[in-house]
Amino acid sequence: MQTMMKFAAAAALLFAVSAHAGPVNINTADAQTLSEELKGVGPAKAAAIVEDREANGAFVKPEDITRVGGIGEAIYEQNKANIKVKD
Repeated sequence: MQTMMKFAAAAALLFAVSAHAGPVNINTADAQTLSEELKGVGPAKAAAIVEDREANGAFVKPEDITRVGGIGEAIYEQNKANIKVKD
């Protein structure tokens, strides 16, 4: 019984960690949201995304995220289904 409870708790935790709000708008999301929602994007890269859009304007298409230093094709490919540029 105790093993089943541990399994249920682990499954619930895994679901909570893997669940996300859905596609994130890289033109409006704050750095914390970006780092939570995008794979391979921690606080420093998320801050760089915000700084880039403030300096260079909005991203026109999702793949424009690769113009940010430290965000390459691999990170874009991991996240392309979870990136949007319009609401």
